[in-house]
Amino acid sequence: MRHLLIAFSAATFLVSTAHADNVNVAVAANFTDAANEIAAAFAEATDHEAILSFGATGQFYTQITQGAPFEVFLAADDERPTLAVNEGYGVAGTVFTYAIGQLVLYSIEPGKVTGAETLTAGEFKQIAIANPETAPYGKAAVETMQALGVYEALQPKIVQGQNIGQTYQFVETGNAEIGFVALGQVSQTDVGSRWIVPQEHYAPIKQDAVLLKNGENNPAATAFIEFLKGDAASAIIEKYGYALDR
Repeated sequence: MRHLLIAFSAATFLVSTAHADNVNVAVAANFTDAANEIAAAFAEATDHEAILSFGATGQFYTQITQGAPFEVFLAADDERPTLAVNEGYGVAGTVFTYAIGQLVLYSIEPGKVTGAETLTAGEFKQIAIANPETAPYGKAAVETMQALGVYEALQPKIVQGQNIGQTYQFVETGNAEIGFVALGQVSQTDVGSRWIVPQEHYAPIKQDAVLLKNGENNPAATAFIEFLKGDAASAIIEKYGYALDR
């Protein structure tokens, strides 16, 4: 009987772990904190593990086209996921907007950022933005400066990060006095000063997700996509200062 119990326990363990899989997820750098919390909730709810990589949306898309083993793509725009489907890298019918981002002008120095007048006064040596060619938040930063008529005057002071994560590091370490970052990066801290840029100054940052062809037959990948649409993930997304497409 004891041998039977051991055999049954071993079989039960195999059954319980057989459905636990990993999913490789490419995540836009602005969504780092929210994604880490979502991944933890996903693991607790499903026993699957989301292995997250963070970077610039444009760079990720290039890697995807070159055969990178990502299975889910959480972009910082609504262009690349659709492009992925059109070019054969994404699964048709799986694109959706998981978050709408907000741009923030931020400084670790209290009182440094007071509003649009911080940009027009130009009383700073450096302003950090993400690369506008590859990072949607960088593009939004340029659009904002152009809308305020200060872009040409501020160009000599611009320091570019490869992605919004590096841009935030420039500001957080004081290497740049101010910078355009994502609200999601500073929503959980009261440090410094900030100005949430009005939506009228830049095109909406709709962040879309897509199931990639590499993950089409991976239960963990499809489960992660569904989890991202659910109430638990939505609550985390809103917690970090993003709006939902509802």
